[in-house]
Amino acid sequence: MDFLLKKQSHSTLETRKTRNLLILLLPATIWLLIFFIIPLIIVLVYSFLERGTYGGVTWEFTLKNYQRLVNDLYLNIFWRSLGLASLTTLICLIIGYPLAFFIATSSTRWRNLLLFLVIIPFWTNFLVRTYAWIIILRSEGMINTILQSLSLIQEPLNLLFTPFAVIVGLIYGYLPFMILPLYATIERLNFSLVEAAQDLGANHIRTFFGIILPLTLPGIIAGSILVFIPALGAFITPDILGGAKTVMVGNLIQNQFLQARDWPFGSALSMGLMVLVLIPVMIYFRSSNTDSLY
Repeated sequence: MDFLLKKQSHSTLETRKTRNLLILLLPATIWLLIFFIIPLIIVLVYSFLERGTYGGVTWEFTLKNYQRLVNDLYLNIFWRSLGLASLTTLICLIIGYPLAFFIATSSTRWRNLLLFLVIIPFWTNFLVRTYAWIIILRSEGMINTILQSLSLIQEPLNLLFTPFAVIVGLIYGYLPFMILPLYATIERLNFSLVEAAQDLGANHIRTFFGIILPLTLPGIIAGSILVFIPALGAFITPDILGGAKTVMVGNLIQNQFLQARDWPFGSALSMGLMVLVLIPVMIYFRSSNTDSLY
């Protein structure tokens, strides 16, 4: 009898926990359904429709929007976007890893200050920060003024509205997204393993590649994804700092929806971009599952 009462009590408790969990998940589920899943379905459906005469869509099924994606013009834009996003991610990693390591190994007082300096740019609107780079990079800007005053150049350098300006803007905008995951990983690093490796005769290079790098690899992957994905779909930075000379896929999608009013083709471009974004995400989850096996 006592066993049956305990079993019934346990079942009631489990039911109550499940109900409470569903109640807690309900707001997030509704939010994702309204603002993510339904818009995604609409974009997917639009990508298979015809463009209307004056914009919008006509409900006629077609595959020509996806066939247009293999056009050399659009493929070049995709490749350019991939190249700029990959280069941005690599440079952010090269800059962010030593900085994150320095912050994680600093004293508590300096660590909090340095983290504050990394986070403080988020207090300013991204658009305003991007416009600030126009003042820095233009012909009469800070960089050219300093170089000319030092007699290092005679004529102003053409820095603005170039791929260089776009990369600089992307690095500046997304560098904190690389530093923070790296910092979180390095802070949890067991430095006694580093000391053990050095006691066994490993030099700094072997210690780094044999101990530190493998243990901080999850932070590297997470930071790279957090930089690569928004950099791949960026349209504000290329539009402001690159002008019409450096068009990325985000600018192309914006143009199709707002200027060309070709919503079906813009939707097909969006789905193509989503496929490119899903590749690094799947790699991340695959690596996470592999790490969990060990």
